[in-house]
Amino acid sequence: MTRKYFGTDGIRGTVGQAPITPDFVLRLAHAVGRVLRRTEARPTVLIGKDTRISGYMLESALESGFNSAGVDVVLLGPLPTPGVAYLTRTQRASLGVVISASHNAFPDNGIKFFSAQGAKLDDAWELAVETALEEAPVWADSPNLGKTRRLDDAAGRYIEFCKSTFANDLTLKGMKIVVDAAHGAAYHIAPEVFHELGAEVIAIGCSPDGININDGVGATHPEALIKAVSAYGAHYGVALDGDADRLQLVDAEGRLFNGDEVLYLMVAERLERGEKVPGAVGTLMTNMAVEVALQNRGVEFVRAKVGDRYVLEELEKKGWLLGGEGSGHLLALDKHTTGDGLISALQVLQACVRSGKTLAQLLADVTLFPQTLINVRLQPGQEWKDNERLAAASRAVEAELGNSGRLLIRASGTEPLLRVMVEARDAAQAKACAERVADTVRS
Repeated sequence: MTRKYFGTDGIRGTVGQAPITPDFVLRLAHAVGRVLRRTEARPTVLIGKDTRISGYMLESALESGFNSAGVDVVLLGPLPTPGVAYLTRTQRASLGVVISASHNAFPDNGIKFFSAQGAKLDDAWELAVETALEEAPVWADSPNLGKTRRLDDAAGRYIEFCKSTFANDLTLKGMKIVVDAAHGAAYHIAPEVFHELGAEVIAIGCSPDGININDGVGATHPEALIKAVSAYGAHYGVALDGDADRLQLVDAEGRLFNGDEVLYLMVAERLERGEKVPGAVGTLMTNMAVEVALQNRGVEFVRAKVGDRYVLEELEKKGWLLGGEGSGHLLALDKHTTGDGLISALQVLQACVRSGKTLAQLLADVTLFPQTLINVRLQPGQEWKDNERLAAASRAVEAELGNSGRLLIRASGTEPLLRVMVEARDAAQAKACAERVADTVRS
């Protein structure tokens, strides 16, 4: 059975269009509540959200749906996605729910879920919910309806958790940091975390109005951070996305560091402290330079499908701790059960403070390979997998690149596009090879 509503990260779409409508969200919560009650007589669910104006409406619909199924609800208010995961675990709740469309613009919103252990739920659970959605509702009678309360100190608890992942013997005193929360869920949390660890904080993207989330700021628009770091003479800039599970970093020179580089740094920092790191997980898109650098240090590297849930699945399969994507989704499973932009930033700053080196100095051995990505629009019914010219061109490019580059061809999951990516030590070679392969699809 294939999933009808759930994508790679919950259910997401444009507000007011199916399935992100209040009637569907109420039915969804009712169905989830019924699934929970199969194994628990009186479940409790936590609900957090980002700062989109539609969050009020969807929160009310979720609350009603859960209560109608006999499930108690605890409202957390605006809170980063990883904060909801953390509190779900520490509050011994049955489930955590996040209302967010992450890095999307404000007209979109979505619903995603965390298990009692603060981890993403598997496909089997999502299929069980979709099956329950097709069944007639079974309303709880009045004595068994769920109740709702608010956890007033949710933000404070999560701030303390983030700080606990930073070494007790270190401080950020003397460091000036620009913090950009994308007008999103961490607007009232991210500046406090860095301030309470001793840094001088300049906050931007921390004035949400319901419609400005991710608008020209945050991890998907790092140009605002680069400009602010320069204007204020800061040592570093930290940018999060709307739900604060994604990170981008900028240094005093205005250099932007992506998730691939941060993943390498997290591995290297543990190795410098004498910890064993048997392996790390990236994705099909992770820059080859990181793979080479890790292998040179004796660390095995494995590629998962694009998407942090697939990185997590591979980590759990291998029993490893560190993984991530170039987009800034990073996993340090010895610190948290899910990707956390704030905690990832603290791991980087901790490495800088402990070593006395800048981020650029710590990454001096890693020079990212130039990448060329070409999106080729597919015609209706066009089959690319059986294209003999494409296959021949691919073999020729792979032979030319050898061990000094790679070719990746994959279909978009949301558009009729074929993505052709080539990376090589030489930028001109990467571009020429990508164009050769793309041309065989266009023709």
